[in-house]
Amino acid sequence: MLKKIFFISILLVTALSFAQGKMGGMALKRDVSKSGKTDSRDEAEKSAADTIATIDMYKIISLENDTTYVDTTLSIKREYLSNYLRKDNFGLLPLANDGQAYNVLDFGLVGYNPFPEFGFKAKHFAYMQPEDIHYYNVATPYTDLMYRSTQSQGQILDAFVTVNTSENLNFFAGYKGLKSIGKYINAISSNGNFRIGGSYNTTNKRYLLRFHFTGQDFSNEENGGIVSTANFESGDAVYTQRERLDVYFKDAKSLLKGNRYFFDHSFRLSKSNPNSVVIHHQFNYENKFFQFTQPTLSQRFGDAYTTSVYNKTRYNRMYNLIGAAYATEKLGSVEFYLEDYNYNYYYRSVILANDFSVRVPNAVNDRIDTYGARYTYHKNKWYGTATISNSITNQSLSNIDLKASYKYNESTSVSFRYQKMNKLPDLNYQLYQSDYKAYNWSNNFKNEKVNSFEFEGKTKWIDASLQYTILNDHLYFANTATASAEMDTLYVKPFQYGKTINYLSLKAHNNLSFGRFGLDNTVLYQNVQQSDNILNVPTLVTRNSLYYTDRWFKKALQVQTGITFQYFTKYYGNDYNPLIGEFYIQEKRKMGGFPLLDFFLNAKIQEFQLFLKAEHFNASFTGYDYYSAPNYPYRDFTIRFGVIWNFFS
Repeated sequence: MLKKIFFISILLVTALSFAQGKMGGMALKRDVSKSGKTDSRDEAEKSAADTIATIDMYKIISLENDTTYVDTTLSIKREYLSNYLRKDNFGLLPLANDGQAYNVLDFGLVGYNPFPEFGFKAKHFAYMQPEDIHYYNVATPYTDLMYRSTQSQGQILDAFVTVNTSENLNFFAGYKGLKSIGKYINAISSNGNFRIGGSYNTTNKRYLLRFHFTGQDFSNEENGGIVSTANFESGDAVYTQRERLDVYFKDAKSLLKGNRYFFDHSFRLSKSNPNSVVIHHQFNYENKFFQFTQPTLSQRFGDAYTTSVYNKTRYNRMYNLIGAAYATEKLGSVEFYLEDYNYNYYYRSVILANDFSVRVPNAVNDRIDTYGARYTYHKNKWYGTATISNSITNQSLSNIDLKASYKYNESTSVSFRYQKMNKLPDLNYQLYQSDYKAYNWSNNFKNEKVNSFEFEGKTKWIDASLQYTILNDHLYFANTATASAEMDTLYVKPFQYGKTINYLSLKAHNNLSFGRFGLDNTVLYQNVQQSDNILNVPTLVTRNSLYYTDRWFKKALQVQTGITFQYFTKYYGNDYNPLIGEFYIQEKRKMGGFPLLDFFLNAKIQEFQLFLKAEHFNASFTGYDYYSAPNYPYRDFTIRFGVIWNFFS
C-alpha cells in the first residue's frame, strides 16, 4: 500500500515540478515582452545567467532550523554515508543481514527523551523520527536516487524528490525500500520507509509551516543466531556455506509498523515589527505496533500457554505543544510553552498466572502535561539555547538542556552541552505480554536520572569531543536463567540498577592530505566506572581510511579508491533477543578484537556516482571469530555495488 502511495506522490510532485517549469518559462517570456526593444544576444545572455542555480540555492533545513546544502562531492565523508541508514554508522555494529538490528559500540549515540517511549529499541535504528525528517528550499526540482546491492538476492532503493512550486511553498516525497534474503537460514529482511511532506512560509516570514507523514514497516525473519559457534569458527568449507549452519528458530518473524502525522507552525502577531510575540504550535500523532510470530514453539524461551506464538504490542500517542515566544534581534527569543502528551500502550487480554496469584494487566495509558521555557540566542559568532521543562501532572518528569557554541571561522568552533533529565521508563519495561510464560511482566520502576556533560572542539586539523555521563536508576534487560538451567535457555526480563554508573568517552577525528592521498582517522576511547557489568562497551573503537583521489579523462571522471580499517577491543557485548526486540546484557562471552578491512572504489561523472565495495575482504584469512552479538556472526566477505544519482531539474 505504501509503495502505491509513494508512486502517486512521485507523480504529483513531478507534475508540480513540470508546472513550475512551465510557469517559469511563461514568466521569463513575459519579462522579455515588457522590456521593449533590446539586443537579442544580451537578452539571451541575461536570461541564461538568471536561470543558473548555484548549490547554495538547494537548502536542507532541520526541525531545529539548522541549514545545510545538498552535497554532491566525492569525498570520504560521503563514502561513509553510502549505506542503508544513509548516515555515518561509526559506533554501530550491524547484524549479518541488511535491515536488521545494530549493536551499539558507542554509548554516546544513545539519546534520551523524558517522556515514556514505546521501547523495542533494537527495531528502531532505521525508523525515521521527527528530527530525522528534513525540509527543503530548492531553486529547481531536486531528485536523489540511491541503489545498493545487499547481502544476497536483494537490493536497497532510496528515491527522493522535492520541488518548490513557488519561492514560499515546497513539497517532498521519498521512499526507501529494502529486500535482502541474507546468507543464513530464516534471515530475510523486508523494510520500507515512506515520507511525504512540505513547508510553507509567507513572504514576510510571518507564518511558517512544516508538515509530514511517514509510513514505516520493518519485517525481519528472526533465527535467534547460530546454535554452534564451533562450527562457524572452524572455517570448514562445509560451514562457509552459511545456510548449512543450524539456527535456533526456523519460522520466527518480527514486524514493527508505524504511521505518523506531524506539523509544526508559528505565527508572528505583528506584520512588520520583527520584535514581536510569536505563537507556536506543534502536533504529533503516531500509532505503532510490534509483532512477534512463531508457529513452532522453541524451548529456548521456555514453556508457553499456546501451541504457537502470536505476540502483538499496540501503541499510540498524541502530542501537542502550544507556546508563545517573544523575539528581539539583540537579545534573542524567549518562549514559554505547555506540552500535552497522551499515550495508550495495550494488549487485547489480561493474563492471570500461578493459580490467579499473578495478574498482568493489558494496558498502560496516561496523560502527561508539562510546562517549560526555551531561550535562544544567535548573534554574530555565538549561538546558544537553554530549555527547562517540568511536569504539571502527578508524574515526576523534568528536563534541563543547555547548549552554547562559538564559531571563530568556517573551520574552527567550540561547543558545550549540559543535560539533566528525570526520565519516565519506556513502556516495554513497564508492561509486556507474551504467549511464552516467562515473558510476562508488569513493573513500577523508578525514573531514570541522567546527567551529561559534552564538550566539542573543531579545527582544520582535528575534531575532538568529550562526554561525561552519570546514570542513576538505569534500566536494562538481562537473562534470568539460572546456571543449573539449560545453557541455551533465555528468560530475559527488565531490571533497574540501584547504583551509579559513570561513563566517560573521548572521540577524535582528523583527515590528513598528502597530495592526491588522504588518511581519515576516527578514534573513540570509553571508560565506565560501575560496581557491576551493566553498561558494557569496548574501551577502544577505531576507523582508519587510506584513500587516493584523482581526475581522469581530461578531468571528466573523478575517482576515489582506498581501504578502510575498523577495530574494537574485546568486551562483553550485549546479546540480541528477537522476541522482545531488545539487546540484553551478558557476561558469558567476550566479542571483538577482530579487524575489519573494506576496499572501496567510487567514480563520479557530473552528478552520477558509481560505487563498488569489497566488505570485510579479510574474513577468510584472519579467522572466523567475528560476531555482532554472541551467537550472531558479523558479515562475511561481500562485494557491494551501487549508484547515487542526483538531478537538479
